Amino acid sequence: MLVLGGCSGGLQVDTYPTEDGTELDCRSMFADTPQAVGGRAARRVADDVAAAWGDPPIVLRCGVEDPAALTPASRCDMVADVGWFTEEVAGGFLFTTIGRRFNVSVEVPDDYAPEADVLVDVAELVQKHDPVEQPCV
Repeated sequence: MLVLGGCSGGLQVDTYPTEDGTELDCRSMFADTPQAVGGRAARRVADDVAAAWGDPPIVLRCGVEDPAALTPASRCDMVADVGWFTEEVAGGFLFTTIGRRFNVSVEVPDDYAPEADVLVDVAELVQKHDPVEQPCV
């Protein structure tokens, strides 16, 4: 995933395909994001397509499609009562919620190892805005 630093318009985050019908839920979620995640301050994101904290940025995306590697047999990692599908990506990890009304992903650079610790800071946000439909087992 591509993230670029912007000059005056905020952090440029690549566009991503979203699930139909998630725009209002995601707008509400982005308006309610915490001021700090992983001990890093929030950053302005251009075009309000994501939320971000720190440099290099921790990036939260909302309404993302199911990860290509996700299968019914995939492992579900529970962090602060939220189930996550974990993928190692270049330079860090990508965590995507499992079993909720819509998907939320959090990209965490290796600089914040252990990367899963960041998920504790966004768990309340996810629980508030994205109800469980199928709990992890």
